[in-house]
Amino acid sequence: MATDFDSQSQVRFTSSSILERTVGKPAREWTVSDLERAFVALDLRQIGLMHVGGDGTLKTLDFAPHDHEHFETILRHGERADGSSLFPGTGIVAGASDIVLKPRLDTAFVDPFSSEGALAVMCGHFTRTGEPLPQSGNTIVHAAAARISAACGLELCALGEVEYFLGQNNYAPIEDTAEERGYHATAPFVFGHDMRRRALSLLSEMGVHVKYAHSEVGLAAARDESGMSWEQHEVELALEPLTRAADNVMLTHWVLRNLAREHNLHLSFDPVVKRGHAGSGMHFHFGLRKKGSFLSVRTDKGEFRPESAALIAGLLRHGAALMAFGNRKPSSFVRLYQGKESPTSITWGSFNRKALVRLPITTRDDKGRSVSPETIEFRLPDGSAYPHLLLAGVAQVMGEALNWPDRDNLVADLSADKAVAGKAATLPISPAEVALALDHARGILEAGGVFPEAMVEADLRRLRIPEIS
Repeated sequence: MATDFDSQSQVRFTSSSILERTVGKPAREWTVSDLERAFVALDLRQIGLMHVGGDGTLKTLDFAPHDHEHFETILRHGERADGSSLFPGTGIVAGASDIVLKPRLDTAFVDPFSSEGALAVMCGHFTRTGEPLPQSGNTIVHAAAARISAACGLELCALGEVEYFLGQNNYAPIEDTAEERGYHATAPFVFGHDMRRRALSLLSEMGVHVKYAHSEVGLAAARDESGMSWEQHEVELALEPLTRAADNVMLTHWVLRNLAREHNLHLSFDPVVKRGHAGSGMHFHFGLRKKGSFLSVRTDKGEFRPESAALIAGLLRHGAALMAFGNRKPSSFVRLYQGKESPTSITWGSFNRKALVRLPITTRDDKGRSVSPETIEFRLPDGSAYPHLLLAGVAQVMGEALNWPDRDNLVADLSADKAVAGKAATLPISPAEVALALDHARGILEAGGVFPEAMVEADLRRLRIPEIS
């Protein structure tokens, strides 16, 4: 029989966000009326329609609703915006550029940084005729997720490991800490511990589920004329469906940027902030879910599930093309080729952290059963990634690989746990090489109308002229 303490704890832990506690329902059940009641109960004043533009950054359109009808109109129908400004170079012409931002009610949260009290809602993009806007990252990842679910009968979920650097001028460390020895360091030996814990609390209150967070290895003391000390941290998110997983990465970046400004710290998601030191990746883990439960990567006989093999094979064969969405800065190539636990060869492994794809261990109970979902880790992307397009690309190449006759042989041949000398290709070393890989894989990305041709063409132009990257 549960004690009063047990009962109270259960309520506390299952109601994760402010809005869920206020509304009294899980987010998936929210209605406009529910959010209006919460808006009044929490004494909020404004609404922010948040969305991700064509440049892969978060945008906001703000409102101060003046009555019930205005509030309902905003959340039920959204508002128009200029698509040619939000998605330049993707085929939206200025003469017919109106699009509609339409709120996704289950993504609503109370903006923790608004001095006015604001309800924020993530939005999708729609055309003037009410169809999902093809150029929108939200549209693309949603379509890719639906397509892979239809192909294999499973839901592909993902989580991002959000690594970042915090910088402080003229920082006097508690002791002369050796560089690149910051893994799991705690305060007072790192100055960003309190900010990281604050980020976890805010993300939870917003409904963004986090697995854990910690200090990372990339400590770079102030030993040059800049006087800047850098330390590295990581927030690892929880497995969610692809669309939500992509949003969660964007919101985590947003929270960290706001907190860094409040703490008067420099923040960078750049792949490398100092040559020769560990860079920041943004590894993505993938899990397969069926009827609400995550499946193991392998069957009881120790063989890969067909879907697991397809995901691994797709990433091995077309990971280089996905760099167009996951490694978008010149320093992305510096991170990969300076040899700090970053992949350079196209292999997979159960243990090797320099492999492109890794199968991390999971914690187990006393009977040897996994107590957390088994995942397949893609170690190539970094903090410059556009997560919506990257995750959509992963789903597309996985779907293609489901039908490859050489899929299992490909996986067997490219195991980093075996001798693969002479078989494993290396990753691109320049944007131009990424463009070649993207051009080769574009038919897979465009299959089912998921990636618009004009968008792929725009990425090819960007990669072929690296000066504008």
